[in-house]
Amino acid sequence: MAVLVTGAAGFIGAATSRALLERGNEVVGIDNLNDYYDPRLKQERLNRLEVQFDNRFRFHRIDFADANQLRAVADEINIDAIVHLGAQAGVRYSIENPEAYVQSNLVGHCNILELARERGPRHMVYASSSSVYGSNTDLPFTGDQRTDHPLSLYAATKKADEMLSESYSNLYRLPLTGLRFFTVYGPWGRPDMAMWIFTKALYAGKPVPLFNRGQMYRDFTYIDDIVRGVITCLDAPPIDNGLPKAGGSESPHAIYNIGNSKSEDLMRVVELLEQETGRKAVLDPQPMQIGDVKQTFADISAIEQDHGFRPSTTIDEGIPRFVSWYRDYYGLG
Repeated sequence: MAVLVTGAAGFIGAATSRALLERGNEVVGIDNLNDYYDPRLKQERLNRLEVQFDNRFRFHRIDFADANQLRAVADEINIDAIVHLGAQAGVRYSIENPEAYVQSNLVGHCNILELARERGPRHMVYASSSSVYGSNTDLPFTGDQRTDHPLSLYAATKKADEMLSESYSNLYRLPLTGLRFFTVYGPWGRPDMAMWIFTKALYAGKPVPLFNRGQMYRDFTYIDDIVRGVITCLDAPPIDNGLPKAGGSESPHAIYNIGNSKSEDLMRVVELLEQETGRKAVLDPQPMQIGDVKQTFADISAIEQDHGFRPSTTIDEGIPRFVSWYRDYYGLG
């Protein structure tokens, strides 16, 4: 029996695959290794898994938005559970390339739901996003707030994924859990995220771009905490008992915020990066970007109550770990 992990070459997907393998699971990973960011980084994540775990980790390069490709791989697997982390990410990229989001996040998500319906895994956990909260200004973000005013196409597709999952869970009684991730960072992270962009700029002596002129606040969540939350949820599927779940569903479908539950001033992040790199930032204040939000802040009381999840890594601990990895990765000494 194997856990199918989509987006296995991605930041969260590779880290989750590693944690599953370390505890003894067999993992089958799929990913299309697209060029949204450097595919070499994705391949390096995969190489580490393949070297360390040998045949307990199997990888297939496919696009899960192609139902035939997905079915061909799935027919060879005895699927115990699904961790669906694959998606086209990025708020700003969605403004310029909407088709990529429709294919991966809508068509692809439906294909994975269909696979779950056909194969009946004990549980499917899937990635949503804090972006679904859109223009909400009531903080912290809670699961009972309205999420029908997305500010970007990316956010709209993630909200649609939640709605599609609710329908499948209701119709086919599929046990599903959606996780709204809040600004994940850490070693082997994504080059399009602020932590990486800022660190790169500091080491290169280039300006650090600060949208909304630096008046931004994010619930930065360390990768190890995220992975622990994903696996904790995976091990405890929602019960089909007709009672309301987190997120309000009476089907076996729960939706949780998963974050650090602390909204950090972006300028505090810059200060910590300056300390760790030993470089003084050249600040480049810029206007607010279309589709972006000023502040995120996760209320994680539901996932804490249902699964005992609490993050354990502050940015004072996590940022030095990321910078240390970044130095080693690029050989900066």
